[in-house]
Parts: sequence; structure tokens; C-alpha cells
Amino acid sequence: MRFDYDYVIVGGGMAADAAARGIRELDATGSIAILGDDAEPPYERPPLSKDLWREPEGAEPFLDTAAATGAQVHTSTRVTAVRRAQRVVVANDDDEYGYRALLLATGGRPRELNLGPSREVVYFRTLGDYHRARALTGGPVIVVGGGFLGTEIAAGLATAGAAVTLLTPDAEIGAGAYPPGVVRRIRAAFDQHGVQVVTRARARWLERPAAGRVAVHAGTDDHPMAFAAAGVVLALGIEVNAELARAAGLVVDDTGVRVDQHLRTLDPFVFAAGDIVDYPDVRLGRRRVEHVDHAQSSGACAGRAMAATLTGGELPVYDHTPFFWSDIFDLGYEAVGRLDASMQLVEDWAPGREDEHGIVYYVKDEGLQGVLLWDVYGKVDEASALLDELHEAGSLPDPELLRGRIALD
Repeated sequence: MRFDYDYVIVGGGMAADAAARGIRELDATGSIAILGDDAEPPYERPPLSKDLWREPEGAEPFLDTAAATGAQVHTSTRVTAVRRAQRVVVANDDDEYGYRALLLATGGRPRELNLGPSREVVYFRTLGDYHRARALTGGPVIVVGGGFLGTEIAAGLATAGAAVTLLTPDAEIGAGAYPPGVVRRIRAAFDQHGVQVVTRARARWLERPAAGRVAVHAGTDDHPMAFAAAGVVLALGIEVNAELARAAGLVVDDTGVRVDQHLRTLDPFVFAAGDIVDYPDVRLGRRRVEHVDHAQSSGACAGRAMAATLTGGELPVYDHTPFFWSDIFDLGYEAVGRLDASMQLVEDWAPGREDEHGIVYYVKDEGLQGVLLWDVYGKVDEASALLDELHEAGSLPDPELLRGRIALD
């Protein structure tokens, strides 16, 4: 069957929702179709590893995209091809969606080990995955992955009453991102909540040794480790869903779909946003980002750019450096830029509250690359302004002068 729209958005996540809203800022009447492979319409992702664990009876985080924008939202819709020459998207094998402007916001899929998802094995990504993980709280659970998502899920499961073992390949939780004092504080929080943390445990494969049991094999051939539980939740990062873009002849590099400052691909009528894009950050250079602020901000900018393309307006520039945040038990932070503990770190803690309330600046080549606001809130705009001012190499011959640039209330 053939359908025709002014705007077609492939992907049904937060970037798609933001894009539809961005379109409406410039075009009040153009027809919009959102084609998502999720069974649900667009929803917020952060609550899946944060708020819903603390308030399980709270409302599920749907974004009401259709009501807010008039877009026709198609769920459980698998897009199989983009035919740029005809400006057509093919879905579910034989449905065709004609477009005047197209957005690829296909996100990513969880990296998997040898066993696929099941009742006992959850690769965490979607609202459905949250419900499957929540169902595991009656027994011991292994969480694999010590990054932002893995640590939040482990904290959420422990808060919900599960006996949790957290496996991380790192020397300590967060060692690659935070200064040693903060790393110790995070580890102490997990210890206090009864989470067994196993470091230097890189998961290699899964097996089912008995009914209702899953084993995680980790370590190396010389130092093997094995852990078994009633369920396993894995947060191993994502594989970018760039196959459609690549098959359509768009530029896909080692990180994602390459776009210009307008989030436009090499095709002037095809844009990309969210997790999949390799974009030119005006402060930090070309990069790919998976945080929700980027999904929303890039989606909105891409939507405006699509509308400007069709209405003859000026294309907006994506000049936003995304921020992000994390909550682990009663610990929390906001941050902007890159957090890499191998950089020069300038720590600015409130008197008597070292590693508890303060700011960490990340410096490389005498240029500011990131700002961690540990237990400091409402300062993201100041941190972004400072990054804008001092990101170029050589801007900080004396990085210690960063202390006090952002006041600690």
C-alpha cells in the first residue's frame, strides 16, 4: 500500500518526538508520519533506569506525540529500505511511504552475547525491557556492565529488593570517568546497599546450566570467572542502527551516520538525529553522543531543518553541546562535555565536603573538555558557557584558575 507525507521520520524514540515538535515550530500543517519498530509510541527513556524504579506505580512516560503534533505514529513498523531517488521508504516489506523530507532517527540496539533475549536474559533498552527486568526482582540478579546505564539498573534493582551482583570490566566502577574520590564514594554506596561488585570481570558468554538459571562466564582463559542467578540484565552499550543509511548510499563512518552542521546527510532531503549521528560539535569536534539531551536537541533541530527545507526558510545550525545526568541511589550529578579520567582533572570541592559536593573540570591540551557537577544542580548553563569560552587548545595555560569559576552554593 502507498502512503504519502510531507515528512517521514524513521524511528519512534525521543529524537522522533522532538523532530515532530520541531517541524511544527515552522510548519503547522505539513503531514508527518513516524515509523517506529517499538511496540509503544514515543516515550521518555531516562525513567526506565531512574524514576520508575523508585516510583513503580507512577505513570509510564509516554510523550503523547500524536496529540501534541498531529503526527501519525505507526508502531511495530519495520522499515526495510530507503529509496532516495524516488523519495520513498519501504516498511513491513511492501508498504511504501512517500516523503518530501526524511529523518533517520533509528537509534541503536543493545549489544548481545551468545544468548538472545528471553524471560531470564534482558538486554536493557526499551520500556518492555524495564518490565522484564522488574519481573526478576524476586530472585538474585546479575547486572553486566559498569557504565552509566549498568550502574543505574543495578541500583534500581537493589532498591526494588533484588539481590544484585554487578559485573564491570573496569578496575573499579566509574574509574574511566570520575576522579578516585568519587569512584570510592560510588563503590561505598553499592556496598552499603548490599550489591556485590565484581571488577575486572568482562562478560564473554552466557549459558543455562539448569531450568530458571543463567550463568555468566567472564574473565580470561587464564583467569575464568562464572556467576549464576535467576536472571541477567545486560547493559553492554549499543550497536548503531545505520544499516538503512548505508544501504541508501549515505555516508556511514566508524561511529555513525555522517551529517553536517544542519544534521543533513549528503542528500539535501534526508536528515539524521539522535544516537546514530556523527556530527560536528562546535566545541568538541566531530563526535557521536547517546545521551537523551542530544536526542531531544538534535531531533528538534533536525525537525526545524526539515521544515525550513520545504518552506524555504534558513536552515538552523546544531550548535548544542549536550548535557547528561545520572542518579545512583542517593548520589547524583549533572555534566556537560566529555568525562575522561585520563585527562587532567581540576577538582573544586566545597570546604569540608570533599568528594561529596563540588565540581570537577576535565582539561586536555590546555583546553576545557568537560565539567562534572557532582551533587551540584542548576549550573549546567554556566558549565556550558565555560566550555564555550575555554574549549580551544591553549585556552587554559593554568588550569588551576578554573577553581571558583562556577560558584558552589
